[in-house]
Amino acid sequence: MDENSPYSFQERSHIELRADTYTLPSPEMRKAMYNAEVGNDGFREDPTVNKLEEQSAELFNKESAVFVSSGIMGNFLSILAHCKRGDQIIIGNQSHIYTNELGGYASLGGVYPAVIKNETDGTMDLNSIIEELDPYEGSDEDIHLAQTNLIALENTHNSCGGKAIDNNYFNKVQSIASNKKIPIHLDGARIFNACIALETSPSELTKHVDSVQFCLSKGLGAPVGSLVLGSKSFTEKVRKWRKTIGGTTRQAGILAAAGLVGLNKYEESIKRDHDLAKYLEQKLSQIDNISVEPVQTNLVFFSINSDNPIEISNKLKEKGINGGSDSNRWRFVPHYGLTKNDIDYVVKNMDELINQ
Repeated sequence: MDENSPYSFQERSHIELRADTYTLPSPEMRKAMYNAEVGNDGFREDPTVNKLEEQSAELFNKESAVFVSSGIMGNFLSILAHCKRGDQIIIGNQSHIYTNELGGYASLGGVYPAVIKNETDGTMDLNSIIEELDPYEGSDEDIHLAQTNLIALENTHNSCGGKAIDNNYFNKVQSIASNKKIPIHLDGARIFNACIALETSPSELTKHVDSVQFCLSKGLGAPVGSLVLGSKSFTEKVRKWRKTIGGTTRQAGILAAAGLVGLNKYEESIKRDHDLAKYLEQKLSQIDNISVEPVQTNLVFFSINSDNPIEISNKLKEKGINGGSDSNRWRFVPHYGLTKNDIDYVVKNMDELINQ
């Protein structure tokens, strides 16, 4: 078996297309993890974690960064650091924070969501944001209203087809928010995909937001972890909240080492995933009874014309392919470890099952 393959350490049992969180660490990552210099991160004494945080902050041109266990944790801690109990956060109705993070900001943080419809490109209408902030003249002084203290955005936007949102939009939201002195948090779980799609840098694409969360365990291919970035005072609050919920780690350099490998190679890995996604888009478009949405990044959304989509998904699984659902709108996500040969095999079986 190829020693450079992620499967050189274990046999592959199936083709995984459900998400880019199913990547296995590369041989280079495993070596880095094995050789990682470690310490006690609870006291900021893990040199590898410190290096990852410093390098991340520099890459995004933010003052400071904090290593956390997951993207959901990173978003949750960011909201807690920005808001106090009883505050309001403006979020999109299709945002991951709203639809897939169990409402922790409300149940545990006491933060109330003001939900605005996401447009098809993942943005929220600017006038809707303004109306939420200023429902009527004098609303700032109305003691009956929750105080809005955060606007949360997402890039790339998962549910809206993996769309990459450009700086022009963030600049406009910042102009609105700054008038009210309200910070902006970015769920940038796949921010590197947005950077590659828009041909820009992480620092440039996030210069109009106050805090950012990005994942190491998606397109970057690391096994665990996310980073939260922002001002020094903000990340100090994040660290305290991380401790409060039991999220402090000790010899976490073993995990941070893999993150450093992914961070240093993000352009190469993300471009590879995007190329594979475009190849999948092209092949799926040739199948009758499949309608593919335009692909911009690594998320391939498509609709299948079937009365029983879950049956097709189950039959794919029998053929060694994990993907699909009981809905007619499916998402396939190419990632590290998959090849064009894998895509060809998937498409062949999809065609046979849907059009048999």
